Amino acid sequence: MTRRQLLAATPALMYAASHGPRPDSELGNLLQAIVEKRTAPALAGIAITGNRPPLTAVVGVRKHGDPTPARPNDRFHLGSCTKAMTAVLIAQLIEEGKLDWSTRLPDALPDLAARLPAEICGITIDHLLAHRSGLSSKLHPRPTLAERIAGAQSPAAARAQRTAFAADVLTQPLIAPPGNAYEYSNAGYILLGAIIERRRDRPWEEVIRARLFKPLRMRSAGFGAMGAPNSVDQPWQHQIKSGKILAIEPGVFADNPASLGPAGTVHCAPADWARFLSVALRGETAGGCGLRAATWKRLLTPQFGGDYAGGWIVTERSWGGRVVTHAGSNTLSYCVAWLAPDRGFGAAAMTNLGGNGAAEACDDAVSAIIGKLASGAAPR
Repeated sequence: MTRRQLLAATPALMYAASHGPRPDSELGNLLQAIVEKRTAPALAGIAITGNRPPLTAVVGVRKHGDPTPARPNDRFHLGSCTKAMTAVLIAQLIEEGKLDWSTRLPDALPDLAARLPAEICGITIDHLLAHRSGLSSKLHPRPTLAERIAGAQSPAAARAQRTAFAADVLTQPLIAPPGNAYEYSNAGYILLGAIIERRRDRPWEEVIRARLFKPLRMRSAGFGAMGAPNSVDQPWQHQIKSGKILAIEPGVFADNPASLGPAGTVHCAPADWARFLSVALRGETAGGCGLRAATWKRLLTPQFGGDYAGGWIVTERSWGGRVVTHAGSNTLSYCVAWLAPDRGFGAAAMTNLGGNGAAEACDDAVSAIIGKLASGAAPR
């Protein structure tokens, strides 16, 4: 299966927690061939099939020009694949009766209700989840240096910055009435994070740790750039400039600002992402993450005639029938996941490089894994 063909063409929570992903040498050999062909410093792969524990592998180096090898428990950035996690946190609130899919912004953000323009008041939870709110894709947090540092150090500061961002962004004109047009918007998922914070009365970072990372035993999960400055204790992120790979030292400028968290700042080891992906793969039949199967089905069903649901693009492929997929990047890292719920398998890849070369490496990895899974010749 070529890249063009790929792109064109018990409750799960308990299962994922008690049957941990395991490293696999055959998968590692598959990834090694791709790393040698592509420019990615490190590459991680995940294969999920049936009720067996997911397989994972990591190859390459943590930092270009440094011999330190990437290791199985190293952390990689998820970028916008964070959105699927934020969507689960919203669905949990809906299942608890604290929100509804049709809850409008004045009710979801009561402290801001008095200042909301009339056109904004029609935006619902469903609109935000599906990028149908009418908010522009150009709306992004622009914190000062002091705010960047504070947000990275304190979830409470990040929460305050999300509130300030929400107050500002909700005075901006919409590009279309709510529900009428698809416009991929990080701002919409930042607002979902702010809504979660009001219903839980805790910063989004604390909520996701308590409601997702801890139950799934995602012990490596965190936020922002991986590792410490002046060290190669985790994969550094990279970009390509003038045809050369440039390593980016970890720090507050090696990721999006913390206030963007609900839209894309989570990092974790491949095995921990595999735990979440395994739940998502089986959610519509087995439930998981505190959600009933029916809620998972609603979360993964586009509501406005498009293909975007709760943090996933829903489409079809010959090898999987109905599939869900999403990619994530902060421009310095890249990852992608493809799940085939009706056939019970999925694949994902992660790399510490941004840009087209990163997408090609991850697409090659996922394509190779899917080719084996779909044919029944999965790595064992």
